[in-house]
Amino acid sequence: MENRIAVTFEKEVTLINRIKQLEGSRWSQSLQLWHLPDTEAYRIRFKISESIEKSILSHIDTPNQEALHRFIQEIQLKGYSPLTLKTYRNEFGSFLYYLKETPAKECSVEKIRDYILYCINEIKLSEATIHSRMNAIKFYYEQVLKREHFLFEIPRPKKPNKLPKVIATSDIKKIFESTPNLKHNTMLKLCYGLGLRVSEIINLKIVDIDSKAMQVFIERAKGKKDRYANLPVSILEQLRSYFVEYKPSVYLFEGQFGGKYSSRSVQQVFRNSQKKAKINKILGVHSLRHSFATHLLEQGTDIRFIQELLGHNDIRTTLIYTQVSDKNIRKIISPLDTL
Repeated sequence: MENRIAVTFEKEVTLINRIKQLEGSRWSQSLQLWHLPDTEAYRIRFKISESIEKSILSHIDTPNQEALHRFIQEIQLKGYSPLTLKTYRNEFGSFLYYLKETPAKECSVEKIRDYILYCINEIKLSEATIHSRMNAIKFYYEQVLKREHFLFEIPRPKKPNKLPKVIATSDIKKIFESTPNLKHNTMLKLCYGLGLRVSEIINLKIVDIDSKAMQVFIERAKGKKDRYANLPVSILEQLRSYFVEYKPSVYLFEGQFGGKYSSRSVQQVFRNSQKKAKINKILGVHSLRHSFATHLLEQGTDIRFIQELLGHNDIRTTLIYTQVSDKNIRKIISPLDTL
């Protein structure tokens, strides 16, 4: 029996016409809903991420199960983060699923080229996702099978030059004012005040806060890199009040039943505060980190110090904020105003 994906939505002529145009779409009179073939393309289109992983990895042909096993072991041996392992495993798993009974170790460059074109033209993946898949495939052939420059002749799609989304200081104040919960407010203020990633805020421990030196120790951040961040003076009293009220045991921010706070919960806290503040922009909590860097730059902070505070290995990563800052651009007068 063919697996199908159920799709429900409000009865609207435009949406009905759109789903009718999708290949393999059918209407179920008994269930009163539309359904589509259960394919990778549709799973990606409708963002069924959890099922994609389980479905694809469990349907890889036997000859390639060993390839996936060796692939995972190599990533573990190199000490990559759990997130990198998960991403690479899923991307490489999608490639093995596409190969079906063709053994990966016998795959030609031409076959891989066809797969990349399939990702571009058939399932219409973004440039970033295609780069990620190519990196995973490259890792297998060059790191596991030791074939140097195996994919050298396959060009990569050009990535769009996206700039970080920065929040104006007035809007950041509104977000904080719209967050009355002490834990949530403290969490968001530290994200902005220290320029933290979501993974860093949830991994902060009580022992990492040094109120005497006014520093915060960020342990094993991205790239397993330790660093120190300056603790803002304005947050110290609030931190003490938070500690007295919530009494965290290990992590600075803990869930309802102990253990560290989840990254999803931090994102939801930010979205709720943004909504209450009536800031109608597509933002995420990471925008607070972007804003921290941009506002420091506009205050005249040396770019090398910003690089250190953010924990960037390459100064070029930090230099992108020079394209976002509009301090000097705002001083430029349009020729229209001089007429």
